[in-house]
Formats: sequence, C-alpha cells, structure tokens
Amino acid sequence: MQTITTTDALAEYCARAAQHPYVTVDTEFLRERTYYSKLCLVQLAYPGDGDETAVLVDPLSDGLSLEPLYTLFRDEAVVKVFHAARQDLEIFFVDAGLIPTPLFDSQVAAMVCGFGEQAGYETLVKRIAKAEVDKSSRFTDWSRRPLSDAQKSYALADVTHLRKIYEYLARELTKTGRDKWVAEEMAVLNAPETYVTQPEEAWQRIKTRNNSGKYLSIVRELARFRESYAQTRDIPRNRVYKDDALVELAATKPANVQDLGRSRLLMREARKGDIADGILKAVADGQAIPVDQQPKPDLSREKLQVNPAIADLLRVLLKGASDREGVASKLIATASDLDAIAAGQRGVAALSGWRHDVFGAEALRLCKGEIALRVKGATIETVEV
Repeated sequence: MQTITTTDALAEYCARAAQHPYVTVDTEFLRERTYYSKLCLVQLAYPGDGDETAVLVDPLSDGLSLEPLYTLFRDEAVVKVFHAARQDLEIFFVDAGLIPTPLFDSQVAAMVCGFGEQAGYETLVKRIAKAEVDKSSRFTDWSRRPLSDAQKSYALADVTHLRKIYEYLARELTKTGRDKWVAEEMAVLNAPETYVTQPEEAWQRIKTRNNSGKYLSIVRELARFRESYAQTRDIPRNRVYKDDALVELAATKPANVQDLGRSRLLMREARKGDIADGILKAVADGQAIPVDQQPKPDLSREKLQVNPAIADLLRVLLKGASDREGVASKLIATASDLDAIAAGQRGVAALSGWRHDVFGAEALRLCKGEIALRVKGATIETVEV
C-alpha cells in the first residue's frame, strides 16, 4: 500500500484521481487535547482494484502541502464521497476554508435507501461490499509514527470498500429518483456556518434552569470568553472550565480571586492567571449589560401546546411512511418535529422539500381531520374522512 509523503507525489495522484467520476475520502485525526482536530492521515481512493488507486496521505510529513488535494476538492467534475462527513469536512474547512464540491455522504444516502437510522460503515461494508472490517486498530494514536501495517490496512479499508458502497447507493438513488433527496440533505454539510462556532453564540449550548436576563448575560459572557480562549490556544473548551462550573459561576457571580477560590466546581488551574482574570471580567461585563441588550431564552418549546393525541397519531403516520418508503423515520421527522406539528406550528423541516411529499402533506391533512389511519395487515394506511 502506498503512503504519500511529498507534495509532488500527492499532486501526481490527485491528477490521476481527477480523471475519474468520483474519489472516496476519509481521515484519521485526534481531538482529545486540542480545540481543533489534528489531522493525522488522509485516505483516498478512486475507481479501480489495483494498489495504485488507493493511497494514504501523511500530512505529518515534513514539507508536504495538501494544496493538490484541495485543488481536487474544488474540481466540480469529481464527486467527493465520504461516510458521516461532518467531522472530516470541518478539518478541511478550518485548514483551507473550503468544502469539497460536489459532496456525497454515504451515511445520509443509506438512510434514504432503507438501511436504518445512522447506518454505520461496518454495516454497509457487510451488506453491500460483502466484506468485514478489521476493528483492531479503531482506537489508536494516529499521530505516532511509523504506522503499523495493521493501522494502514484498517485506514485504507475506510475508502476502498466505500467505492462499492457509493456505486451501489448512487444506482439506487437514481433508480428511485431520490438523488434529489440526498442533494437537499447535503445543504447543511455544504454550509460554512456548520463548521464555525462563534464565541458570542456559544452560550446557546449551555443548559440552564434560570432564564433571567441578567443571569443569561453572565452565562453568555462566560461562554464567550471560554470559547475565545480555547480557540486562541487550541485547547478543548472543557480544559478551560466545564459547563457545570460555568453555570455555578453565573449563579455565584465571583467578584475577586478569593471568591473564585470558594467555587466547588472550578478547576484549580482556572482560579489564577489569565483564566481567572477572564472569568472575573466576564462576570462583571455580564452584570453591566443593559436590560434591553440581555439575551432572551428560547421558550418556544416550553410554550408549545402539544395535543398528545395528535402527536401520537403523527408518530403512527410517520412509522407507516417510513416503512412504505424504506426511509429511516428519524431522517423524515424528529420527535420535536412531530410535537411542533401537533402544536400547530408549520415552519417545520418535516413539512418542506422531499419530506413534505413523503410525510408532511399527509401530516397536515391528518391534523385537519381530512384523513384517518387504519391498520391493514402489518401496514398503516390512510383513509379519506
């Protein structure tokens, strides 16, 4: 198996790959000790069975530039095929500010083609490629060199089997006319904002029980400082302080280092130096924010007047649609989607695009009392009222 360690060798391989309709891509990375993923290996394969069609690219090699790969990623004549692409794409977006185009995610396609919720790569390899994946190197330090033959074989299998998986799924999507469905799903993965965490928005991920504006202002400033600090120093945000410590700090409002020392949840390293200064400033800034500029909690979910009977009927309707169409129900509509529809909301993802055709149109008619549900054998059917 070939391992590419020079820019010239990568350029030569990418030039060959550009002559084919698609290239399969995967990465190995570490993120336990950093904010951003540390890219350790890139696996590539284009159609064919010979050893020269699949390679490992070692981005840790001295002097190797990934620019030839990024040129290939920009080539719209070549489909870039990933499985569960979200984290892989984030790496390339952070490093080069690009998203491979056009993009195909075999996990999403498999859900559309009836392989169930969050179809795993091993399952697809077994069912489509009729092969087994060696799991022995799954938990390994990909930053250590040299890589063992077992590591290389494991990594390469992530793109060699993916060729058969892609070709099978692409045929199925074309045959059923559902290729447009997958294209709709790629919109989120193709959006740059998917891969960017803005420090001023980081507070929205924090779970709190207190919804007062002043309290949330402190939470926002503490989350903003933590995110900026972690990004600047490339360390995990939880290494700065964890969510439970952040919530505690917002409640206790420490005014000095002595107050920080009384925190039950704050790590020792955060009670001094730059982090301590940042915490105290964030708490002070949060308390000083005028009422009209304080963040407002999203209470839309709490205010939903969900009719439980309608929600239960929608769940039955969804199960019937999922079985009939052979599409994972979770991809069609989430539990929160169903509750929102049952509460009368209409700006729901399950009511637009291909989901509207598969489920949404009938869901709306069911809510209006225009259709009813009945059981026929092992299937769920709708009947006009």
